[in-house]
Amino acid sequence: MIEPQLIRLDRRRQVMIMEQEQAVICITHLPIVPHRRDDGHKGDYGHALIVAGQVGMSGAACLAGKAALRGGAGLVTVATPISIQPTIAAYEPSYLTLGLPETHGAIGFGALETIHRALHVATAVAIGPGLGTAEPARQIVRALYRSLPIPMIIDADGLNVLAASGDDLTRDPGAGARIMTPHPGEFARLTGETTATIQAAREKFANEFARRHGLTVVLKGKETVVTDGYRMAINTTGNSGMATGGTGDVLTGLLTALVAQKLPSFEAAQLAVWLHGRAGDIAAEKHSQPGLIASDLLDYLGSAWLEIGA
Repeated sequence: MIEPQLIRLDRRRQVMIMEQEQAVICITHLPIVPHRRDDGHKGDYGHALIVAGQVGMSGAACLAGKAALRGGAGLVTVATPISIQPTIAAYEPSYLTLGLPETHGAIGFGALETIHRALHVATAVAIGPGLGTAEPARQIVRALYRSLPIPMIIDADGLNVLAASGDDLTRDPGAGARIMTPHPGEFARLTGETTATIQAAREKFANEFARRHGLTVVLKGKETVVTDGYRMAINTTGNSGMATGGTGDVLTGLLTALVAQKLPSFEAAQLAVWLHGRAGDIAAEKHSQPGLIASDLLDYLGSAWLEIGA
């Protein structure tokens, strides 16, 4: 077992953060791994519901669903357009699938009602991977973001939908925690800044956005930034071989599993990005960085867990 540490900020970056309106505490150690009792059963470890996929993007739903299983969720349900449900079910027999009404191969009107019927058993929801941004998807993302009472992870097209809403990211009283997992381009759309501007001051923009909107931000990339606006962690695991389609979907599923197990948002995000990156590092040692593909991460998440004593 090792004690992985997150990066310690150099003095220049610490000063920059301290000069913000309020200081941000820099976290340099990982949280405690969720405990699994010897007599535990699947009901003890949460139920992750992942709303993802459309025709041509079934892989996003498959990767997110299997990553949630590798993240330790007791149960995982992948909700997806009904025409690709058999494809996704065939990829991994260990998760459940839920067919959603569709329009032209993408999530359709009427899907929100089906999703709501599944929410009574879910302990965390993710939405966005491979979802598309047609009007039915837009309505569903906005409705769930605004009012869902349980924690919600928003990624990919879910973020693009919210970015199109401008600065209106308000939520109803009683809405659960929200975690956004943008890459720099998505975060630029959310903030109205350019990608170059975001990249020049990643910590500053992520901290300000998280604080202003009362959520947790995972700003992906080299030295992924995890922040709730009051605490920040900079991740050190991962490599450029992970710059390939589908790795973000793996992170979404992994993070949803940790939140489903009742790990608080910041701690779940911090642990998820470390495990995700470490699995990528192990995969690169086996397959090289150029040869790494997203599904390789699924094979090495178990090794990453073992390194922190899980």
